[in-house]
Amino acid sequence: MVNDESPLDDPLLTTFGRLVEVSGRLQRSLGQVLEERASLPLGWMEVLLRLARSEDGQLAMGVLAGQIVLTTGGVTRLIDRMETAGFVERRPCPSDRRVLYAGITEAGLAKLHDAVGVHVEGLHQALGVLTAKELVAFDRVLAKLQAATEG
Repeated sequence: MVNDESPLDDPLLTTFGRLVEVSGRLQRSLGQVLEERASLPLGWMEVLLRLARSEDGQLAMGVLAGQIVLTTGGVTRLIDRMETAGFVERRPCPSDRRVLYAGITEAGLAKLHDAVGVHVEGLHQALGVLTAKELVAFDRVLAKLQAATEG
């Protein structure tokens, strides 16, 4: 028997399209609220959050680039802007001169604490359509996909 189904009809295309669309919409709406109410771009919030949650408040630039899905050049430019604002600083690696860390500053930590409530409120509003059980299942699915797509 010949399969007449076209790859255009593959349901995974629709699933992935929904993921991309929802992600884009959430980034746009949450980012707008964060900018308006906390004067912080969403990308900066993500960097500050990851640094604050990391050991010693720092991550190697390459590791950070992988976590926020930017090229090394892209993360360098982002850190340049955040360093100018006083939220992060570059720190040398004591054991390897080729490695640089991005570290959160006191000003960055203060900005994060000012903004995180706004962001959490936005997340609760955006994801409030899901039950607590659905959120747990959704997080498990995302963690599984994250693990499968790590470099």
